[in-house]
Amino acid sequence: MKAVVYEKYGAPEVLKLKDIEKPIPNDDEILVKIHAATVTSGDVRLRSSDFPPLFWLPARLIFGLFKPKKKTLGHELAGTVEEIGKSVTKFKVGDSVFGTTTMLSTGSYAEYICLPQKWKNGVVALKPNNLDYRAAAALPVGAMTAMYLLEKANLKQGQSVLVYGASGSVGSYAVQIANQKASSVTGVCSASNFEMVRSLGASRLIDNKKEDYSEGSEKFDIVFDAVGKTTKSKAKRVLQTGGAFVSVKMLTKEKDEHLRLIKDMAQDGILTPFIDKSFKLDEIVQAHEYVDKGRKRGNVVIEILE
Repeated sequence: MKAVVYEKYGAPEVLKLKDIEKPIPNDDEILVKIHAATVTSGDVRLRSSDFPPLFWLPARLIFGLFKPKKKTLGHELAGTVEEIGKSVTKFKVGDSVFGTTTMLSTGSYAEYICLPQKWKNGVVALKPNNLDYRAAAALPVGAMTAMYLLEKANLKQGQSVLVYGASGSVGSYAVQIANQKASSVTGVCSASNFEMVRSLGASRLIDNKKEDYSEGSEKFDIVFDAVGKTTKSKAKRVLQTGGAFVSVKMLTKEKDEHLRLIKDMAQDGILTPFIDKSFKLDEIVQAHEYVDKGRKRGNVVIEILE
């Protein structure tokens, strides 16, 4: 089968499309034919080993000190179950599924992958039936991150929420999820993305190129940093007393219950993945180059199989 592998850290050119052995599922695993994956900020960071100075060495010890331990990137996917292990009861051959590869020894930049039917450090579920594989692949990581952090912030009915970096993957989902409870959602992004963020449910928009949100007079119950580019000290200036600041720099946890909620919200039309661009698997270098520029809106998808 075809898969993208990388043997060293560096620029997008370290990613190589190669023929590797097709995996065989264990008793508790499903073999998934992958139709679509994505390029997340996490994929780009792992590929380049671009970690903050304080976390660089710990990250290298986890992911590979001199070269990557995980040779194939890709944190999320959507595809079809082609084969099941003899102990699998949750899925059947032909099921359309979506999920993540967190903590697996391989990623989703490949034609096939084996996933445990139930596991601690990742999730897989039946795909929302109203989404195609491209859209479904773009759901799990960003949406679950947004849901987890808004849960940590104790989002309540009628609160006001500011989302910094509202046009990115996590931000676009944070706007939509917060909009289900918040009385108002303010999105901070570039003016060129105002229309997109407004369509997702933001009632007010701030152009981060012209205005510092932390110098405004409006107060918020939650400030959600969706890109890791603002600080708690800045957020405090506009937080209500007892307000919460959450950031993608915080540790998050993937939960089966969150994936199920996300699936239901997508099927009900409450949650919509925004796809910026799509690339083929053999265009993976170009896809990473695009995400490296830091200007992607929503999600960048990799189309693998029809």
